[in-house]
Amino acid sequence: MYRSRFLRALIGAMALVGLALSPVSASYPGDTNGRIAVGIRGTDGTFNIYSMQPNGAGLQALTTGTDRHLCPDYSADGKQIAFCGDASGAFEIWTMKANGTKQTQVTHFGGFVVFPDFSPNGSKIAFDGFIGDSANDEIYVVDAVTGLSTQKLTSCPSSTPNCFSAFAAWSPDGTKIVFIRGDDFDADGNPINEQVWIMNADGSNPHPLTSGVDPKDQVPDWSPDGSRIVYSSGQPGSEGIWIMRADGSHQQQLTGCGPADPSPCQAGDDFGTAWSPDGTKIAFLRDFNSLGIPDRPVYVMDADGGNQTRITPAVGIHAVPGWQARGTDSEQ
Repeated sequence: MYRSRFLRALIGAMALVGLALSPVSASYPGDTNGRIAVGIRGTDGTFNIYSMQPNGAGLQALTTGTDRHLCPDYSADGKQIAFCGDASGAFEIWTMKANGTKQTQVTHFGGFVVFPDFSPNGSKIAFDGFIGDSANDEIYVVDAVTGLSTQKLTSCPSSTPNCFSAFAAWSPDGTKIVFIRGDDFDADGNPINEQVWIMNADGSNPHPLTSGVDPKDQVPDWSPDGSRIVYSSGQPGSEGIWIMRADGSHQQQLTGCGPADPSPCQAGDDFGTAWSPDGTKIAFLRDFNSLGIPDRPVYVMDADGGNQTRITPAVGIHAVPGWQARGTDSEQ
């Protein structure tokens, strides 16, 4: 079910929905803001990854071709990007330099794996998907260079055998992973009890941070100091961006048209968050498809929800962004 949901939400570009990817590009303290990477759908329905300055200027293509390249996530030093792509026939995890060179396929499962996220030291990549005969979407970790040493971090208890886990993001100190977990899907393919969860980096002690009837979807991300988590919440047509403390307390709505409508309330769905490395901004997608408009641009706002600014002026379908930490020698 999750696989079909992903395809509908991301690659359902045929229905003007497209792919919403990123992970979650966890940001890290001590670095200035670099470029924003994002998958952009072409007129032929394919996706390629581009990077731009935080104000949308200087758009550069990082991938080319007729395949689908999505889910960009920068390494903590800003030098590499992990992404998902189907150039080999199946969705696998790939890496490349931040300028788009040295594209390398990391995993070779032949299944369906997406949403990579680099560990803070760059040695591992977490992702979610289906491997082998797995009936559920789960979170895995592999060696970032070899794609080997696969570790499965999540599983479904007997009480919820059809659960799913997705959208993993490492905490800046590398000790925790935040992710989205749901119990099942209803007859219409809608998630049941979809919440933000957290676990230790080895998969132990998984537990929810949120509750309530509204689904929590793509994608959670950490503030650079690890004290807060940004995520999306809401019913279709009113999904907004929320933040909370890392222990799940002090949940606050920043955008969207939900029960705690910020002013002004923006119609459409907001999701796909990426916190800026300096902690002052949050990038996200605003999807106007629910209004019948084939447009899903990237926005950037202050971390308190203010100054919401569209940075991709052209009408089109964009996927979840990733935000680069820029050090003194990061490749641009």
